[in-house]
Amino acid sequence: MTNYIELLEKHMAAYGAGKWDEYKQDLANDVIYEEVALRQRVQGPDEYIKFVARWKKAFPDLAAKVKTIFGDGDNLVAEILWEGTQSGPLESPFGTIPASGKRGTINATLVVKMKNGKIAEVHHYFDLLTVLLQAGIMPTLGAPAVSGKTAVPPPRNA
Repeated sequence: MTNYIELLEKHMAAYGAGKWDEYKQDLANDVIYEEVALRQRVQGPDEYIKFVARWKKAFPDLAAKVKTIFGDGDNLVAEILWEGTQSGPLESPFGTIPASGKRGTINATLVVKMKNGKIAEVHHYFDLLTVLLQAGIMPTLGAPAVSGKTAVPPPRNA
C-alpha cells in the first residue's frame, strides 16, 4: 500500500511540474480516466495526458496538494487541493473559456485503482461550479456577470 501511495504522490507532483514523460510512466497501457463533473471519460495513456493537459494549459501553475490518501489493496482515495491561476484558455465541453487571470482553489477527490504497480483507473470528482465561479465565468446569484448583466433580475418592490 505504501508504494501505491508514494506512486500517486509522485504522479501528482509530475503533473504540477508538467513532466509528462514521468507522468505517463505511472499509467497502465489501458488506463481509464474519468472527470465525473464533466461526464467525460478517456482510455489509454496518450488520451489521458491529452485530456488532463488542457487544465495545465489553462492554469500553467496548476498544482495539487495531496491532503490525505488512504486505501485498501489496489484501491486508493486521495483528497486533493488544486490551486492555480487561469492565465490561458480552457478547452471545455462548453467551448473555449478565455483566460480570466484569476486564481482559484478547489477541493477534489481521486478514486484510483492500481494494477501491477501502475495507475489503471482514476475517477476525478471536483466541484465544477466552484471552478466556474472562481474564474468569473459564472456569476454568483444576483452579482454582475462577466457581461455586466445580472444572472437573476433583482426582485421588484411590491
